[in-house]
Amino acid sequence: MKKISRVISEFDASEYLQTPDDIIAYLNAVIEDGDQELFIAALGDVAKAIGMAQIAKETGLGRESLYKTFSGKTKPRFETITSVLNAVGATITLTKKMGH
Repeated sequence: MKKISRVISEFDASEYLQTPDDIIAYLNAVIEDGDQELFIAALGDVAKAIGMAQIAKETGLGRESLYKTFSGKTKPRFETITSVLNAVGATITLTKKMGH
């Protein structure tokens, strides 16, 4: 019997975030889940898609600091999140929950 080998690569969302609309749709889909850690990871995907050096330049944060922010090992400050959102062309908008 012939042995078949295949390589399964890990999915990298940043490879599919090509337009501002892609980015906004992705972040909105993730935030609907309500998982804070997942949202931070998704924001990291977006930063990676745009380029960490570009995000660092626009936010004034160091690239190393950004990588640490999105590593999943720390909890970023709200100020950092909003700075990155601004750099990727996004903002937070609140709406009333249904039933409240």
